[in-house]
Amino acid sequence: MSKATLPSNLSALFGEVFEESAQVKRAFVEAHGESMARAVEMVVEAFEAGNKILLVGNGGSASDAQHIAAEWVGRFRRERSALPAMALTANTSDLTAIGNDYGFERIFARQVEAHGQAGDILLAISTSGNSPNVIEAVKSAQDAGLRSIGLLGRDGGELLKRVDLAIVVPSKVTARIQESHITFCHALCELVDSALFPET
Repeated sequence: MSKATLPSNLSALFGEVFEESAQVKRAFVEAHGESMARAVEMVVEAFEAGNKILLVGNGGSASDAQHIAAEWVGRFRRERSALPAMALTANTSDLTAIGNDYGFERIFARQVEAHGQAGDILLAISTSGNSPNVIEAVKSAQDAGLRSIGLLGRDGGELLKRVDLAIVVPSKVTARIQESHITFCHALCELVDSALFPET
């Protein structure tokens, strides 16, 4: 392996990456601020009614699903009661058994059938909007009476027209989309907590 050559302006290059990320996030909230507010309302309504949030995604989006489920079950910034959320990306026995028996496209849909109830919300995360297993999960959610929020990227893909509420990052760069997704999810957690637990 040849020796790497590092540019002399690394700090400036970091600044460029951070600025690009900030620009995408600003465009994201400007384009979808009202939809983001609706997402808060939907999640608050579900939790108040005793329902739960199911989360799905692939790769980095799978990590985001687990991350945000943990913020609700554990805590975000304030002490409060645990909130019911489940990432359907985390149980390797479920994922491998379903993938082996039914195919990879069914790994989330089958779990939605098992755990989803009318009034629950499916938070479907896909940077392309075209992940077949996420699409199948949304179909199962609709059949079971769940509402769905799509956290998407690019042009929203197939999921744009399938979810009840689509929130699309206006970028084609996967990394920028993922950064915007996690920022939105943190804001969602914070605003949901503020609504449900104003005195904590």
